[in-house]
Amino acid sequence: MSTNDIGLEIKESKVLVKKLNVLLANYQVYYQNLRNFHWNVSGPNFFELHAKFEELYNVANLGVDETAERILTLGARPFSSYEEYIENSEIKEAKKVHDSKTMVEIVRDNLNTLLKLEREALEAATLQGDEGTVSLMSDYITAKEKTVWMLSAYLR
Repeated sequence: MSTNDIGLEIKESKVLVKKLNVLLANYQVYYQNLRNFHWNVSGPNFFELHAKFEELYNVANLGVDETAERILTLGARPFSSYEEYIENSEIKEAKKVHDSKTMVEIVRDNLNTLLKLEREALEAATLQGDEGTVSLMSDYITAKEKTVWMLSAYLR
């Protein structure tokens, strides 16, 4: 069996790469939802939510880049077209959402979808002995869990 450049079995990496590409697709749709909300939020919570959505899309942008680069590190090609993102994303585009509370609920729900996918990738990476992906997913999970908690507290 052959290995990739970092010494992991290519055949075993294919399962993980598929999971990471699905995560990447979801991340991209989540990112665009955040941009939408940042641009279109209004009302009494405008200032705090406008800033929060910007903070979250900057974090998401980094996650997109790191996930795509991890796929490349594993010797595969990351999804890179809108068609691939939409076809492979559980997260749906948030169109014409005007209510700020609904925006926050969608962000929280999107984060929970990303958490589920990151946990799946973490499990696959653990089985393969891919410590680099394990570390990346662990960091993502920790940060997202805290953000979900904060958004849930905001919605109470």
